[in-house]
Amino acid sequence: MTPHGAVRFSVPVPNLRIERVDGETGLKDWQYVHNLIIPAATLSLDEVRERSGRNLLDVAYADNVLVGCTTVRPPTSDNGSTATVIARILPEHRRQGFGETLYERGLAQARELGAEVIETVVWTANVDGLRFAEKHGFVEFDRYQLPGDDVDWIDLRLA
Repeated sequence: MTPHGAVRFSVPVPNLRIERVDGETGLKDWQYVHNLIIPAATLSLDEVRERSGRNLLDVAYADNVLVGCTTVRPPTSDNGSTATVIARILPEHRRQGFGETLYERGLAQARELGAEVIETVVWTANVDGLRFAEKHGFVEFDRYQLPGDDVDWIDLRLA
């Protein structure tokens, strides 16, 4: 953290703007990224609104072009000191440092909220997302299918 509370990222990404979801545009942009990357679990705008009340949802833009979003599920009385950090990057914007920057920001947010354990969840059809999580030290601890799914979800914990 810098003295003013800004997070310094290891991968400089020029012209990247990350904003907390606030208002219809942010909700719709977050929804678009989520639903494109996880088509098996599409969310309505009302469901995104509900999530924004209990999780930290951010959207990222490079030169005013939507590139991705994040979710940070904070620690709660039900999960102890565990937070979930999820970074999603649109396919055409991957491998440019955006995922790294969003992940580091989400990790910093989770730690500021008191998280001692960091988890993530990846839909197995998102091969890039799984590779990214494993590259960053996450290890699988659970695999399951939601009702109606034919593709697994993987819960991973930062080692």
